[in-house]
Amino acid sequence: MRFLYVVLSWVMLPVFAGHLLWRSRSEPRYRQRLAERFGFGCARLSRRSIWIHAVSVGEVTAAAPLVRALGRRFTGTPVVVTTMTPTGSQRARDLFGTSVTHSYVPYDDPGSVRRFFDWARPGLAVILETEIWPNLYHECGRRGVPLVMASARLSVKSARRYRILFGLIRDSLAHGIVIGAQSEADADRFRALGANPLRTHVTGNIKFDFDLPAGIETAGRALRATQAASRPVWIAASTHQDEEQVLLDAHRQVLARHPDCLLILVPRHPERFAAVAGLVTRAGFHVVTRSSDAACTPATQVFLGDTMGELTLFYAAADVAFVGGSLVAIGGHNLLEPAALGLPSLTGPFIFNAPDIAALLVADGATVIAGDADSIAAEVVRLLEDPEERARRGECARRVLERNRGALSRLLALVEPLVVADRENDLTSRG
Repeated sequence: MRFLYVVLSWVMLPVFAGHLLWRSRSEPRYRQRLAERFGFGCARLSRRSIWIHAVSVGEVTAAAPLVRALGRRFTGTPVVVTTMTPTGSQRARDLFGTSVTHSYVPYDDPGSVRRFFDWARPGLAVILETEIWPNLYHECGRRGVPLVMASARLSVKSARRYRILFGLIRDSLAHGIVIGAQSEADADRFRALGANPLRTHVTGNIKFDFDLPAGIETAGRALRATQAASRPVWIAASTHQDEEQVLLDAHRQVLARHPDCLLILVPRHPERFAAVAGLVTRAGFHVVTRSSDAACTPATQVFLGDTMGELTLFYAAADVAFVGGSLVAIGGHNLLEPAALGLPSLTGPFIFNAPDIAALLVADGATVIAGDADSIAAEVVRLLEDPEERARRGECARRVLERNRGALSRLLALVEPLVVADRENDLTSRG
């Protein structure tokens, strides 16, 4: 089966390249740095590295404490961070600057993978969440590179899909891979797919261990004083196509009760900023965009967050948060960021990306699931009119976050011995 997969990976390369070009019609950055997708593009590192892969924005943000902790503990060891999307790439640059080497992850064909390994020289690979690439994992095994799956999760649906390729997946997980699963249920599913029980651990979800940027709450209050002084504010964050119209319909209902309310609307993808601005205008709302640097007036009803890297700031300026990607089958985005700021939150019903996190927040009363404009508007109005309930739910959110911290230390306990062993082997081979 592995032979068939290798052949298929070669055959599919033109399809992958074509997909990139198609995506670049709306997001030109997909045309940039194409060589990295095929394992080219970066100079060979002088020393063996720690390689951390995080698919996109959420995973990069979750990986930040791990990247910084490893950088502090293993000074002099290069850190390579790979992503798959341009937004993830930008987030990595914003968070880490030049302290790491950033690249797009190579396609999972043998040639691209080998070229990537040749220049990145990983002595340890850390893959966040669930990214199983047979050729990449095989290359780790062939070169003796220990691989850790961090905050690994595997849904029932994904486990069933992987079982169709059981032999290939079992082979991929058989190269001494260490799994740090988010939950015992995730660990059991990995074991059922062939992961070594002795190397499969429950470490928790590293997303709980993130730290807010210094001074962000003060900065949020300052933004609010400039743009919405003495006005109620709610935010709809990380929204996708077909969500904005629902949220604008909800905002219209909120305005019927609170005519001075401001909605901060933040689309997930920058290539949609202009389209969403047009949608808001056609819906009859007065809008100010963040990129214009203009100040909201009393007539402004929607503040469009059309910049990158400022979502936490926008959360810090709001009273209530709706987290997008959840009214459509995207799976929902990060509920923990508003929780860390003590914001009560709403989410739609599609929350399969992080069901455990959503379940914890819903069970503690910090988050409410609302699936249409009417229910979203009713919940926003209720919270805007009840400061005590807002504070209670915001405190519940903070407690959920604090109770579930600790995954980073458990993950480091798995990773650090592997880094130490690799450094000792590297010194020995050079000596």
